[in-house]
Parts: sequence; C-alpha cells; structure tokens
Amino acid sequence: MQHDATPPTRTEPPWLTSLVAAEPRAPLILPYMAYLVLLAFMDWFPVRMLPVAIALHIGIGLWATFLFRNHWPPLGRPHLLIATVAGVAAAALWVKGQHLLNGVSVGGYDLGSRLFLYPGHAKPYNPHTDFGDGTLFWVYAVLKIARACSVVPIVEELFWRGFILRAFVNWHRPESVPLGAFAWKAMIGSALLSTIQHPDAWGVSIACWLFFNALFYWKKSLLMLMITHAVTNLVLYAYVIRAGDWQFW
Repeated sequence: MQHDATPPTRTEPPWLTSLVAAEPRAPLILPYMAYLVLLAFMDWFPVRMLPVAIALHIGIGLWATFLFRNHWPPLGRPHLLIATVAGVAAAALWVKGQHLLNGVSVGGYDLGSRLFLYPGHAKPYNPHTDFGDGTLFWVYAVLKIARACSVVPIVEELFWRGFILRAFVNWHRPESVPLGAFAWKAMIGSALLSTIQHPDAWGVSIACWLFFNALFYWKKSLLMLMITHAVTNLVLYAYVIRAGDWQFW
C-alpha cells in the first residue's frame, strides 16, 4: 500500500496537520479548488488591471499549493527529454486537432464548437483590443504565460493525475491506489471529465488527456507531467502570439 503523506521536514500550522489528518485528499484537491476560486475573481478587475490580477493569482495560487508540499505524493523523476518532446507534441495536437474539428458537423452539431452542456458560443479574445501593441500588452502576455507554465501545471497535475485517476479506482481512499496504477475507467473517465474544464475545446481536451494519462501510466511521474504540461502551455501560447490564432488564448 502506498502512503502519500511523508513525515514533515519542517513545522507547519497545527490546523493544516489536523486538516490533512481529517481529509487526506485535501493536499491534492484544495490547491486546484483555490486556483479556480481565484480565477473567478479575475472578472472583478478592470480589464487594464488584469496584469495585477494575474500576478496576485500566481503568488496566492503558488502559496496555497506549496502550503501542502509536505503531504504531496512522491513526484518522481523529471524525464526532461521525454517531457519536452511530449509537451511540444501535445501543443501541436491541441492546435491541429481543434482546427480539424472546426467546421466538422455531425447531425447539425459543430464538433469544434462549445460543449453542448454549456450555453452560448466561443468567441476568440484578441488582447490587443484592450492592451494595444505596446508594453502593457507584453506585461499582460508574459504574466499570463508565466501563470500557465507555473501554478497551472502544478495544481492541475496534482489534481488530475495525482487524485482523479486514483479516485476513479477508489474514491474513499485514493491514497491507497499506487500512483500510475492503470485502470480503463480512470483513463477514459478522467479524459471525459476534462471537457468540463475545457468546454470550448472539449474534443482536443479528451485527446490530450488520454495522451497525458498514457504518459503518466508509462513513467508514473507527476513531476514529468508537470513539466510536460508547462511545455505544452508555453508552446501553445508562443504559437498564438506568433500566428495571431486567438481562439487558443
């Protein structure tokens, strides 16, 4: 049996120790939930203050995440070469896949459009409209990319690969499921569930989640998936800025 919690190497607040003892799933769930809650507050900021909001999001999000670092499961080896190649491949899959699905209709439903569970239609956002072409745009863009390559891969991999894959096997005691223990219901179920997070690109989300899951089952390393995820986001956003393909922003 695998135990996620490792003996603390430094003192931590008593309330945190009590929280983890009462809810062992908290270190993998709460950082992701905190990230999503903070993301919702982005709408409260005036558009031209978004760089400040994103900087706060990064700082608070990383703090909330590393607060639980003593209770993370083993992260594994980085496998840098594999992670880098896989990250570039995932970014290409995301772009090429979405372009392929755009305009493909089945029974009158456009496969490239928003997930049918959500109302409305996806509208690409060109930040140049609000930030112009100068310094403010680049401050905003760099901060958005920094968030996508730092806090996002950490909280999402802890949640999706560290928790959800194992929760599909044993919801009540996911920590009893070894990291990387394969199960078809987890492999496919988590990929389908990812569409809720990416309703405007749900088809390619399923494909990329299956790809990420397969990588994790192969190498059983959360750290490698964090790096892969970061590279994917970096390459994707670099492509968007260079090509002006704002549907992926």
